Order: sequence, then structure tokens, then C-alpha cells
Amino acid sequence: MRTRELGRTGIEVSAYCLGTMMFGPVGNPDRDDCVRMTHRALDAGINFVDTADVYGYSETEEIVGKALKGRRDDVVLATKVNGRMGEGPNRHGSSRRWIIAEVEHSLRRLQTDYIDLYQIHHPDPRTDIEETLSALTDLVRSGKVRAIGSSNLPPSEIVQAQWVSERRALHRLRTEQPTYSILNRGIEREVLPVCRSYGLGVLVWGPLSSGLLTGRYRKGVPRADNARMHWVPKHLTDERKLDAVEQLITVAEEAGMSLTHMAMAFATTHPDISAAIIGPRTVEQLEDLLAGAAITLGDDILDKIDEIVPPGTDIGPLDIAHDPPAITHPALRRRPAGDRAAA
Repeated sequence: MRTRELGRTGIEVSAYCLGTMMFGPVGNPDRDDCVRMTHRALDAGINFVDTADVYGYSETEEIVGKALKGRRDDVVLATKVNGRMGEGPNRHGSSRRWIIAEVEHSLRRLQTDYIDLYQIHHPDPRTDIEETLSALTDLVRSGKVRAIGSSNLPPSEIVQAQWVSERRALHRLRTEQPTYSILNRGIEREVLPVCRSYGLGVLVWGPLSSGLLTGRYRKGVPRADNARMHWVPKHLTDERKLDAVEQLITVAEEAGMSLTHMAMAFATTHPDISAAIIGPRTVEQLEDLLAGAAITLGDDILDKIDEIVPPGTDIGPLDIAHDPPAITHPALRRRPAGDRAAA
């Protein structure tokens, strides 16, 4: 497994990052099986593991902590904070109060005294970015966190965070974790150029587009009523995406590879991407992903992919992607009824 620079952090990470969202009650409830998958990934040369406090209702971090016993120093361990971890009004978000409290919970569950990369899981419009960066800076200075990053930030907020860090002498966000796949290429337009400008490492989630790029979901084929269908029903039934999948399957078959392997190779081809997150639920899925790690795509295949899904294009929405308040709250894009007339 080849390694790449994680932006300008000085950290080398494998091109595949082991994502653990499927470890635990939401995906694979067999803890020992998840530990075996982790060990298999490490043995294959993966040195980058990504998790989050909210995964598996906090159980996932416990599984990761168990799996990394005795191997912690050889792993670049990333986790995230921001998701709701209880019923209380302050048990989520990016406030100083919650970040300082929750990092201790993550350290305990992960059975470690430091986190290599601590990421803000989602934008938090309720909290001033200076408040968040100040708390994260204290964690870096204390040695509990080595580097800080973000996930799902729009480009304007990435730039804003960099400006605030410079003005206030705070630690900078060093990485960004956006979604990226053949079907969702929107980050090529602004997010990746901004990350390149500031030297941010980029680890992308969803390179298999929540299962659409495995070939399991086909146009005209009855779909199983599984957990994934409950999470992203619009995504998995989008006719435009299913049409694109049919075309992509043909490209992959003509190239003599599976759609899964082509999709992963695509995600790791972009020069601004440090690592692509794989999220296996079973050992068999992990073995299949590892089997395609050495595959590269020639310009002829990449040109065909560009014809099907043009660069910088998202085909339809992704149910679990972040939408800013300006999109989700009608009051932010509609004047009061009595103030809408132009004359």
C-alpha cells in the first residue's frame, strides 16, 4: 500500500483509509470480526484509520481502541466530534464546552492518550469558528491532539477558518473530509482547489457512493429493503444516477475490472486527494477492496468517465451530505410575505 503526504502536516498516510462506520450495531455487530478486519487492513499496509464519536452510538470507537492495542504507534488515528451524543441540548456541536468534554470520552473509548487527527464532523452555524479553533488549539498544545481538521465544510468556510487562524494566532485546520465519487464530483470545482491553495490534506468519504458504485443497485432490478436503503433512499433510487451506473458498468467491463475497483481507483487518482476512505462491513468486502488497490486507470478510461459524469458535477443529491442552513431553512431565502414586492 503506497503512502502519500497528508497535506503539509508531515504525516504519511496510506492511499486507502480504513473507515469504521460499519463497525458496531449499525453495520457489523460482531466486535471480534471488526477487530479481525482492522488487523487484516493493517497487515495489508493500511496505516490510516478513521472513526467518529457518533458511530455505532459510541461503540465503534471502543472497537477501534480494542483493535489497535499493541499497534497504536504505527497507526494514524482520526476521529470526529460534533454529532449528537445524547438528549441534552449541549451534548453535540462545536462549542468549546463540548469539544473539551468529548475529546476525553473519545480518548477513553479509543484507549489512547492522543489522537493524530481530530476533525469537526459537520459545520456548526450556531458556534463562532474562533470558539471552535480556540478549543482545538488548546488540545494540540496539550498534546492530546496532533492535528486538526474538518469534514463537509463548504469552500467559503474553509477559507474563513484559515483567515481566523491567521488573525488570532490559532492552529489551522490541516485537513478536510468531503464526499467524493464518480457520481459526486462537486468538490473538484472549488473545495479541492481551496484545499490545494492552503496545503490541506484531503481524505474523501463515500468513494463507492453509498453502494451505488458496487453494481449491487441496478436499473430495473428489485432492491432489497436493507439498512442502506433506509439511510439514503433518494440517492439509491435516483434514475439519473442509475442510468450513469449502467454506463459505468460497461466501461469497467470493457476495461476488464469490476465497477468497485474502477470507482476506488478513480477516487485515488486525483492529485489533491491524500486518501480515500473504505468502509467494509464484512471481511469479504475488505478483501475485495484490497484486491483492487493496485489498479490504475489510464487516460482513456478517465476520459470515458468524464463523458458520463463531467468534472465538477454532482448527479443528484446525496441524502446524508451536509446542506447549509441557507438551503434548508426557507426563512433564510424568503423575505417576509409583506416585504416581497419590488414596487
